[in-house]
Amino acid sequence: MPTTAPHGYGERAASSEVFLTNWRRDTADGWVVSARWPRAHGFYRSVDGAHHRLHDPLLLVETMRQAGILLSHLAHRVPFDHPITWQRIRYDLVPQALSSAGAPAEVELHVTDHEVVRRGERLLSARQEFRVRRDGADLATATLDYACHSPSVYRRLRGRYSELTPANAGRLPLPAPVAPQLVGRDRERDVVLSPTDRAGQWRLRVDTSHPVLFDQPVDHAPGMLMIEAARQAAQAVTPGVTLPIAMECGFERYAELDAPCRVRARTGPEPVEAQAGDGRMLVDVAVEQHGKPVIAARITSLPLP
Repeated sequence: MPTTAPHGYGERAASSEVFLTNWRRDTADGWVVSARWPRAHGFYRSVDGAHHRLHDPLLLVETMRQAGILLSHLAHRVPFDHPITWQRIRYDLVPQALSSAGAPAEVELHVTDHEVVRRGERLLSARQEFRVRRDGADLATATLDYACHSPSVYRRLRGRYSELTPANAGRLPLPAPVAPQLVGRDRERDVVLSPTDRAGQWRLRVDTSHPVLFDQPVDHAPGMLMIEAARQAAQAVTPGVTLPIAMECGFERYAELDAPCRVRARTGPEPVEAQAGDGRMLVDVAVEQHGKPVIAARITSLPLP
């Protein structure tokens, strides 16, 4: 029988930000996690397509994040005080399956564990493979690699930063945003890039009061902020309105709250030949801090007519 996903297992303070509804074991190393995407969301907003509205693809990433945390605790018994760190995330989705019909979307994530590493009974790392379906149709395939750290290991890993939160991290002044329309947004508050004097480069805009990206105290810039920065940078260097239908992102190090980050994006020389006819483009995005890489992402952007 399905088990209702307890509130808090997705590491969200606001119940409205928890998309998971149920979970059940499927095979010896697999689970099915059910989720409901809201008809409308204040941050992950629907996108206007040619004939209908589409759900924001980053709802998929946030749902994967929540499912990974849920299963780490319930299926692998990772204690709640053991931080989970992303190493790599990838998704490839079917744009038509994102269609928003003015009602919540019921989504199923079929999750299988691979390359599980343990020390004794304690989970150290794993790769989760996702097959995501909506109303019986394929929505996406995806992969999430993550590591789990005991509190003592995390303190050694983070050093002095392990004691910091947005309240005491010596926050930098919040820089001005780029024009929201440049990055596919309609509100300045949701813009995570700030202009610089160089084309294709921005400063990461870290608003620690943002109700979704900073739903709870953290000692570094959250992974979903990094993903959003990559998405907005890709939009900024491609013409018109585009949809990030595929993304692969590697996480090299934490982005600290007390120093600026630089975001760079560049497009490939021409549309992806394997998908001739729809004009999709490859965009490479890099985020750096102190001259060192934080993330490196490759996004496939599909123009919407």
